Amino acid sequence: MSSFIGKNYQAQGKLLLTGEYFVLDGALALALPTRLGQKFSISAGPADRLSWQSYDVDGSRWFSAIYDIPSLTILDCNEMEPTQRLQEIIRQAFLRSSLALDELAGCTVTTQLSFSRHWGLGTSSTLISFLADLTAVNPYALLEATFGGSGYDLACAQAAGPILYQNKTARNVVFQPLFADQLYFVYLGKKQNSRDGIQRYRALGEIAKDKLDEINKLTLDFVACDSLSEIEALILQHETIVSTMLDLPRAQDLYFADYWGQVKSLGAWGGDFVLVTSNRGDQETKNYFQNKGFEVMLRYKEMIL
Repeated sequence: MSSFIGKNYQAQGKLLLTGEYFVLDGALALALPTRLGQKFSISAGPADRLSWQSYDVDGSRWFSAIYDIPSLTILDCNEMEPTQRLQEIIRQAFLRSSLALDELAGCTVTTQLSFSRHWGLGTSSTLISFLADLTAVNPYALLEATFGGSGYDLACAQAAGPILYQNKTARNVVFQPLFADQLYFVYLGKKQNSRDGIQRYRALGEIAKDKLDEINKLTLDFVACDSLSEIEALILQHETIVSTMLDLPRAQDLYFADYWGQVKSLGAWGGDFVLVTSNRGDQETKNYFQNKGFEVMLRYKEMIL
């Protein structure tokens, strides 16, 4: 029987508050692990097979696949593209591991999200974290061989709280805004391919050191700020830098031009969640976004670990 059977694992989701895009070039970034994440469990299944079953937050099964072991040949699936992608990630993990693929024989892996898979909070990064742990390989090496990226999301997967992240190194940081009750996360529901944004950023060529220094300072200023007005000024400054360099409109200009607070994109611009500030009441703030058609809104303390 496989030594994997009975194993359970849990990884947190992620949000990138500062340093988006620039983190790829070694800028200091403030990253926030979420209370929501993905659980993984391994139970006994059919001999010589790996069964993989993934469930969304509402309990619906969104992914199902069966592989032959040890060949990893696909025997059955509900959708080919993610089945092939998982096949390649598993293959890459075992290529780097001292363990043999035979260890997966007779295993059923069940995954359960506590956030909607459409929210962009880390379905992929939690998977990489799990497989790296399972096979005892370097998660950043596995990420590089599969999805690519800066790796901040992997650091968030097992972080105990907010982190400062730079060049595959994370350190814990105290970031507990006294004004957290005036911070919200709003889901835009306009998912973007982050690779497109990265390609646009890469097209800029080498980023000047003074620009990276500016982002580094802003990140530390975010950590140190102690008032709503201060973080609003920092958000505007950060958004302006990214907007100017990538020639992309701010989310605030696109959707919330008449909003009284500040709106900050998180990670790939134009996609999933934005951070919003508000000096008005909870209901008035929620009403504003609901009237604009944005129904999903979470308080800072609901979202962040």
